[in-house]
Amino acid sequence: MSNAAVLLTQQVAELQAHAERWDAPQLLRWGLSQFGSSLAVASSFGAEDVVLIDMASRIAKFRVFTLDTDFLFPETYALINEIESRYALEVERTRSELTPEAQAAQYGPALWASRPDACCQLRKVEPLKKKLADLSAWVTGVRRDQAPTRAHTRKLEWDAKFGLVKLNPLADWSWSQVWDYIRAHNVPYNPLHDRDYPSIGCTYCTRPVKPGEDPRAGRWSGFAKTECGLHIKD
Repeated sequence: MSNAAVLLTQQVAELQAHAERWDAPQLLRWGLSQFGSSLAVASSFGAEDVVLIDMASRIAKFRVFTLDTDFLFPETYALINEIESRYALEVERTRSELTPEAQAAQYGPALWASRPDACCQLRKVEPLKKKLADLSAWVTGVRRDQAPTRAHTRKLEWDAKFGLVKLNPLADWSWSQVWDYIRAHNVPYNPLHDRDYPSIGCTYCTRPVKPGEDPRAGRWSGFAKTECGLHIKD
């Protein structure tokens, strides 16, 4: 671990408990003032992510990036364009080094259907690792009540997996709080949310959720998989 990383881990350790008392704008304000352009908001353009973008736009200039797997819904691509226009920013698109055609040639067709973990690794985890290597901090829309795997998320963390500071400003928010914010501020959102898609990923691995199902039941349906690997601690 570099000297800079050691200092950052110490800073997180000292502030972590205090940060739990900060509201989302306070944490974003701290992160933007502390890290400036070496901090970026990670966005898959779900409901939580558009809240963070709108919130950050009220504080300071900021960076936002998305993992473009080449398999996103048309509605997601349209929302990215709308967000860029609405907030006068450029979304940094991060892609796999393999085109979909190259992936199919090397690993076989429809890798997502036979080995979804491998597909996520190639199209999400590896591109994210490369992106985060140039940052000191990243901001995510992870909430504790999204899934059991996220229940112990702290608002301010040291991300040992990727080696940088991680801010989760909405960690203690509920799904209804997210939507209260969207409606109060007229924030653009993915219309798939109105069609029973609470969690939106790639076209091949996302389906609508049925009444009574877990909100993430529509992701990787039929597999014992609930995470793409971005927020799983090693």
